Amino acid sequence: MLYIPGNNPAMLLHGSVYGADSLLLDLEDAVALNQKDAARNLIKQMIKHVDYGKTEVCVRVNHLDTPFGMEDLKAIVPLQPDAIRYPKTESVEELQRLITLVEQIEDEHGLPHDKMTIHIMIETALGVQNVFDIAKYSKRVDAITIGGQDLTADMNIKSSKNSSGIDLARKMIVMAAKANRIDAIDTVYVDIDDEEGLKQETEFIRQIGFSGKAVINPRQIDPIHEIYTPSDDEIRKAYRVVKEFNKNKAKGIGVFAIDGKMVDAPVVTRARYVLELSGVDHENI
Repeated sequence: MLYIPGNNPAMLLHGSVYGADSLLLDLEDAVALNQKDAARNLIKQMIKHVDYGKTEVCVRVNHLDTPFGMEDLKAIVPLQPDAIRYPKTESVEELQRLITLVEQIEDEHGLPHDKMTIHIMIETALGVQNVFDIAKYSKRVDAITIGGQDLTADMNIKSSKNSSGIDLARKMIVMAAKANRIDAIDTVYVDIDDEEGLKQETEFIRQIGFSGKAVINPRQIDPIHEIYTPSDDEIRKAYRVVKEFNKNKAKGIGVFAIDGKMVDAPVVTRARYVLELSGVDHENI
């Protein structure tokens, strides 16, 4: 997910060419206070007139406790981007307030309540504490993301290369997301010149279950895709697992072995996921 500042017309116009799976058009931290109105109007026009193809388009609005949040919703919700990201969420009550306002605006414009989803940002210790309740509150929430920089500041700890200070928060957010079958998106890696550090962090967050990672520079996209894309060997093994499973299932066999290793339902589920990531149709193997 590539962050694009809402006051950067060139990046907004050409956002889909960078190769990100998702674009986060930002009205919040990336935009100075005296440019909020101009950025809002620019993003509004871009969503109306720019074809982003198959790239997901998400808009990060300002918090409703700021002077800009309600105006952001009024401008963006009628356009129905793929998602709205809400920053600094700390409680179910905040989420309830947001969804109520979003659906009131949708009703005013004759829009459905099931097209545009909501991404929640957890950026404080209180938000982490309440993340399980937040994640399960509404079916409109289809992703939760961690805001590492704000969380580090809220916890009054020093940022480090290995982000050890937010390790527990990351794992709690992933667990809350997985428990509710929604995506978990990791925070940005701020050193855009440290590709090796980016790769190491991406390997780690993939290992603990994050669905993907936010980036602040297009140069960071390819290294992340490289790590998240299954290798040829993984694809071959997954294909074989699913093929053998289908063959054994037809014979009434649920558990079997491949090369001396047991294959059961969880192994098959993982293999199907690998094939999905690779664009392989596992339904017809």
